[in-house]
Amino acid sequence: MNDIKKIVLTGGPCAGKTTALVRVIEHFSSLGYKVFTIPEVPTLFTQSGMNYLTKNQAFFYEGEKATLEIQLALEDKFLRMAEQCVKPSIIVCDRGAMDISAYMTPEMWEDITRAVGTSTPKLRERYDAVLHLVSAADGAEQYYTTANNASRVEQMNEEGLRIARLLDKKVIHAWTGHPHLRVINNHDDFEAKMHRVVKEISNVLGLPQPIEEERKFIVEVTASLPDDCIASDITQTYLQGYPDAEERLRKHCWGRKQVFVHTTKKKTAANEELVTERQINQHLYEMMLPLADPQRHTIHKKRNSFIWKGQYFEIDTYLDQLEGLIILETKGIATGEELKVPPFLKIVKEVTGAQAYYNYNLAKK
Repeated sequence: MNDIKKIVLTGGPCAGKTTALVRVIEHFSSLGYKVFTIPEVPTLFTQSGMNYLTKNQAFFYEGEKATLEIQLALEDKFLRMAEQCVKPSIIVCDRGAMDISAYMTPEMWEDITRAVGTSTPKLRERYDAVLHLVSAADGAEQYYTTANNASRVEQMNEEGLRIARLLDKKVIHAWTGHPHLRVINNHDDFEAKMHRVVKEISNVLGLPQPIEEERKFIVEVTASLPDDCIASDITQTYLQGYPDAEERLRKHCWGRKQVFVHTTKKKTAANEELVTERQINQHLYEMMLPLADPQRHTIHKKRNSFIWKGQYFEIDTYLDQLEGLIILETKGIATGEELKVPPFLKIVKEVTGAQAYYNYNLAKK
């Protein structure tokens, strides 16, 4: 049977999803994949008479419940079709089930998922990857438009931009906890944003990719972090592996939510690597821990993730043997591109490409 990958393209209003979807279809079809696409169900419902802004709570509840049911039904039906294909297949969802939760209270979402016979953890597990494209309303306001979506309610004014930014962050929060959530920055060059989408899907499919450095900086935190930061705790253990491969276990915790991931990185050429990630359960994680590399410490760090002016940042505050080290990382910002440094951070020095600051080397005893 096909190893069918199901991928969500999501993001706030005017994030570039429509263009990205076309780019994905063209690129991976040319590589021999059968690409199935699931349309954005809320847009279908709006065009058919649903009013998501209604004050009639009973009507709103039934509409949102039906939205989730149809979303899941479409995905299940297309998965069955994909299973019959001879060529490799991928399913790309224009938004996924968890997007629906961003538009209601947690209490209503709990009621709806219970009524449908599912739960938040089960819904996240349906997808192999989630790619969140940051709204143009955050950091690329000059490109924000409502012209390409007649059903959009976030209008092109200050209040509309504020609502769009808020929705963008709500959607990220909805998907937080998925082991392969990737946030795609805005760029002055829109092509760079599209390239990152194709690259992330290629990684999910196990296709070797050019090695691209994440930009890294040693920083000092000079003021309080934003209230909408997503805080998490990471424990990273490196395993004894092959000389030309890096193998690690990661436990990532958001409060009581825990995700366990096994990752292998292997160079396939001088400037290419193959990254394989798989989510594992806690039992397998604990069984693999005794395989830890005795030459390396376990890395323990606190992470705060946030978007600032359209760029996605992660602040890692290291603990234990590396206490005092704070590293800022951002993906998808080219070396020559302007870094929009948040005012609550002071850059000490850039360490992009400095091998001494790779986690694998920081772990050395």
